Amino acid sequence: MPVLLYFYAIARHRQVDPMSYWLMKSEPDVYGIDHLAAEPTRTTAWWGVRNYQARNFMRDGMRLGDRAFFYHSSCPEPGIAGLVEVSRLAYPDETQFDPKGKYFDSKSTRENPRWLNVDVKLVRRVPLVPLAELRAHPELAGLRILQRGNRLSITPVEADEWDFILTLIGKA
Repeated sequence: MPVLLYFYAIARHRQVDPMSYWLMKSEPDVYGIDHLAAEPTRTTAWWGVRNYQARNFMRDGMRLGDRAFFYHSSCPEPGIAGLVEVSRLAYPDETQFDPKGKYFDSKSTRENPRWLNVDVKLVRRVPLVPLAELRAHPELAGLRILQRGNRLSITPVEADEWDFILTLIGKA
């Protein structure tokens, strides 16, 4: 779906249901669901996003209270490991300003930051729903993470896909 059509769909959807749903990928050896659960407030900034479309989802699409699946990627068994809630709207990602850091961006300034993050709060851990399990259900054929060539770290999830995955979690 072209990006402009996506944001038009969000605007129309929010007239009926103010909540949107997302899938947010993280490598568990860098920052996984266990790291989030160990945070004193069970809240963290979703830092390190360096893709403009994923950044725009955070900036333009995410609202307080939106829910997301916390997805473990680039690991032996990728899959959904938890549920999180957007607890702070998009603001500058501090990692872009650290010249010694992996996520430094020399063209980004505090006056005109390129990269943003949102804060997410752990709702709950869930039994892992592996990627293979997601692929096994035709009801999830449109899920962006299952599309060939998708490498975005943040993707929207349709309400019917969200509800179906929650039933999978409930069966685990």
